[in-house]
Amino acid sequence: MIDLPYSLTIEATEEPDYFGFFSPDLEGFTGIGHSIEDCVYKAKWGMKEHVELLQERGLPVPPKV
Repeated sequence: MIDLPYSLTIEATEEPDYFGFFSPDLEGFTGIGHSIEDCVYKAKWGMKEHVELLQERGLPVPPKV
């Protein structure tokens, strides 16, 4: 089971060893990884940091899914 607080979309790129990812629930949250597993790992920690930045700036934080 993938344990993420928000939904995640992973897309293939033209480069065979890169994938792009983003969360439709977290505006402005994107990243890249070398594999699907890498994307999930980076997204897990990146979402946490993104939410912390939103809170620090007094911006709204969407509810977790």
